[in-house]
Amino acid sequence: MYAVIETGGKQYRVKEGDVVFVEKLDAKEGEKVDLSKVLLISSEDDLLIGKPYLEDAKVEATVLEQGKARKVVIFRYKPKKNYRRKQGHRQPYTKLKIEKIVG
Repeated sequence: MYAVIETGGKQYRVKEGDVVFVEKLDAKEGEKVDLSKVLLISSEDDLLIGKPYLEDAKVEATVLEQGKARKVVIFRYKPKKNYRRKQGHRQPYTKLKIEKIVG
């Protein structure tokens, strides 16, 4: 059994027991989170597709960690003009463990 959920403007295919990295959610470590934007649920014999979301369906998850990804370096320059700009960025993320798919 798996589900397709939407969070942070992205879609993820998850099943029970999976660990996924999603865009930062406003929750503390160890807290339970309900993801209600479920697009699709598939079991062995059935496929439920939402329009766009399934009503009365949710995915229960636990927050394992709040963190930042590796640094991405943005470097711009123009040759022969002495123009150089270096900038770094670390995207915040939330690490979730999928506990149960309800639907």
